[in-house]
Amino acid sequence: GYSQNTFFAESFIDEMAAASGKDPLEFRRRLLSKQPRLLGVLNLAAEKIGWNTPPAPGRFRGIGLSNNIGSFEAQIAEVSVVKGQLRVHRVVCAVDCGYTVNPATIAHQIRGGIVFGLTAALKGAITIDRGRVEQGNFNNYEMLRIDEMPAVEVHIVPSREPPGGIGEPGLPPLAPAVANALFAAPGKRGRRLPIRGG
Repeated sequence: GYSQNTFFAESFIDEMAAASGKDPLEFRRRLLSKQPRLLGVLNLAAEKIGWNTPPAPGRFRGIGLSNNIGSFEAQIAEVSVVKGQLRVHRVVCAVDCGYTVNPATIAHQIRGGIVFGLTAALKGAITIDRGRVEQGNFNNYEMLRIDEMPAVEVHIVPSREPPGGIGEPGLPPLAPAVANALFAAPGKRGRRLPIRGG
């Protein structure tokens, strides 16, 4: 449930920020004043992507947060839309998964979650024809290709908290981060998956 529910919740939070005329980062910071671990990953991701510095011309940023199986994560996606085609250029992730045993494993798991999450967010449509699913295998259910993969940075918050899980947390914040960046483009508010650029 984390994948779709995080998409709904984080997209709605972004909508509330836009409706109130607030910066999405500052809006979330106020909401998280009593949740130090989520606030910590949000602040670290914002610092590492340079939130206060405008992105390159034609690029836009969006935020996604999750608290999943004892791990807290923030992802900020940087996207562009050219001729209706959405391209994710960069994802900066900060994770607090408690006490860290093997940082390389954490980074690899997060990157894998981002690949899977981006595939689902951009290409994960299932179509039905006369009551039957049309996709049968990877020949007609597209996966993310290597040339579509964004640059990914993973930053781990040092912690003495009990270890959380790391197998799933890389996926849930990705779709809302991309959808929120697309809205900032300025684009339409994506309320359905997969996300379409134009």
